[in-house]
Amino acid sequence: MKIFRSYSEVSACVGQEVAVTDWITITQEQVNLFAEATGDHQWIHVDPERAKAGPFGAPIAHGFLTLSLIPKFFEVGLTIEGARMGVNYGLNKVRFTAPVPVGSRLRARLTLQAAEPVAPDGMQMTWLVTVEREGSDKPVCVAESLARNFGAPL
Repeated sequence: MKIFRSYSEVSACVGQEVAVTDWITITQEQVNLFAEATGDHQWIHVDPERAKAGPFGAPIAHGFLTLSLIPKFFEVGLTIEGARMGVNYGLNKVRFTAPVPVGSRLRARLTLQAAEPVAPDGMQMTWLVTVEREGSDKPVCVAESLARNFGAPL
């Protein structure tokens, strides 16, 4: 976990990989709950028996489930002391570059691309989030994520 004590410490890390998170395991239960929440019940995700005969030989996580893990990766990867609030400001670019079979372990590499002040007491950060699957040479998701934090010391 990378701990920043001020926004100036954050700014000093532009262009650097700031954190690599621990691995998390993707379960069929998570996939099923995500399907319920989003209405995406495609068999490749929720029907393990049918998915065994599909193109990946097993059920796979939704791409948007993988993307929705980004806040978790930030939570376990870094903190800005004194910030009273952090918000997801959006995404500039997202690619799902490889499937995530159920049972896979994922982690994220968080690289700070930009950091700019936001009035009155905040900072907008642009992060390159590269989600890796254990045992794979290819990332499963690459996203440019925008986050805003407010209230930390300069």
